[in-house]
Amino acid sequence: MPVSPTYPGVYINELPSAVRTIVGVPTAVAAFVGTAARGPVDAAVHITSWADFERIFGGLSGSPLGYAVYLYYLNGGSEAEIVRVVSAGAVGPPAVAGAAASTIDLRDGVTVTAKYPGVWGNSLRARVDHDTREPLVGEIKDDLYNLTVRDTGTGAQESFRNIVAKPTSPFSLARMLAGSRLVTGSGVLDKQPKAHDAVAAGQDPFAGGPAGAPATFAQGTDGADGAVPDGHAYRAGLELLRATDIFNMLVLAPASADAMTADVEQDTLDAAAKLCVDRRAILLVDPPKQWTDIATAVAGPLPVTGDNARNAALYFPRLTITDVAGQAVEFPPAGAVAGVFARTDGQRGVWKAPAGTDASISGIRALAVGVTDLENGRLNPLGVNCLRTLPAAGAVVWGARTLRGADRLADQWKYLPVRRTALFIEESLYRGTQWVVFEPNDEPLWSSVRLNVGSFMNSLFRQGAFQGRTPQEAYLVKCDQENNPQNDIDRGIVNILVGFAPLKPAEFVIIHIQQLAGQLQT
Repeated sequence: MPVSPTYPGVYINELPSAVRTIVGVPTAVAAFVGTAARGPVDAAVHITSWADFERIFGGLSGSPLGYAVYLYYLNGGSEAEIVRVVSAGAVGPPAVAGAAASTIDLRDGVTVTAKYPGVWGNSLRARVDHDTREPLVGEIKDDLYNLTVRDTGTGAQESFRNIVAKPTSPFSLARMLAGSRLVTGSGVLDKQPKAHDAVAAGQDPFAGGPAGAPATFAQGTDGADGAVPDGHAYRAGLELLRATDIFNMLVLAPASADAMTADVEQDTLDAAAKLCVDRRAILLVDPPKQWTDIATAVAGPLPVTGDNARNAALYFPRLTITDVAGQAVEFPPAGAVAGVFARTDGQRGVWKAPAGTDASISGIRALAVGVTDLENGRLNPLGVNCLRTLPAAGAVVWGARTLRGADRLADQWKYLPVRRTALFIEESLYRGTQWVVFEPNDEPLWSSVRLNVGSFMNSLFRQGAFQGRTPQEAYLVKCDQENNPQNDIDRGIVNILVGFAPLKPAEFVIIHIQQLAGQLQT
């Protein structure tokens, strides 16, 4: 703030800097939507490892979502947003089509409910004991009890001591279970449930079958996975992704346990493509189940078309993997390809095409359909990216086009690395220029914008993200009186023009060989 000098001497005044560093956003956060054995259903969950998925969502468990996430991490994935979908009506008895959460009767009408719907909750067991602290002022001994809950499916166990049988107490059942990963409080909250029978020293209190449950523990019941989720459930799951901070890739795992028996509904694909345009992400599309050979793939039609297809990419064929039963099954490739995207971004940058001999696919037995050079030459001009098996390299991604990449469309977003680089720059500048809002709209602001946006673009140029030998050839940043006329200033508008020369992938390498005649010397 301005200094007001009142005495002879030296005054220090700190001036605001015009430098506001723009940081590039992450480019390798994948979002997955599908069914899982367990886990939250009302929000997207951010994970950073396969161990996180196993702990929260139950691992493979025969679900296509589990296999997709597993292949993602096996091929180099890092961060992910997971949305678990369940059938409509996720409350009620198992007879209802929707999924249902298990309940555990602790006796005397006091119950707890599984944290999330699904049959997994039937593996929960709970015990009550009265080995509590001394009552505080306003409490009596008959108000206090301890609760221990174990998930026998995973071995996870939680203990809650000194629960007070008063709904208004800060130690009531509902409040004590607020942080539980397994159960929530339900039923009667103002009674102390009778303690379960004691067990001999060294004996596991949760051991034994249901016949022993009434005496030593209470068993979860009535949990159900419900019917296979429909397109409505998937589209509701997609909407949950709008609350996430960022994701760059989207994978839709089929709802059916047999991933070959069902495709993702067309309405869901269209909604997912629109979401990806809105959130500056890429939809990774699996080949339709009818595409069992090259001829049907060439005949099409493509699953995603229109303007939103610029943010989508399709990969053919499917993969042959080993399921939890040790059997070879065919599986959609999008999860594995998302891992290749993440690995390539980390090693080379988003401007490098996620394809080539370095874009190998791990964790599979084989490709469901072998693709030759000539067959690849029929699919590539249509905007279909092929997965190939090459000598020494093994299974690799061998295509880098969007679904607007058909030669006849001549679209500016033909190539995936070009589109993804543009999305990366857009999102980074969108977040990095928020400070401009409500600033005085004149040359000092424009020069600051040129400085900061130019610095960001120059850093990308030095990393090799653009064509050109000099910054002038590689990019431009314009924000001055020429593109901010007085009429726009009066309307509160700041125009910032950013252009870049993208790197196009070397899709066709042509080597010209000429035989020279013997050189004559004179």
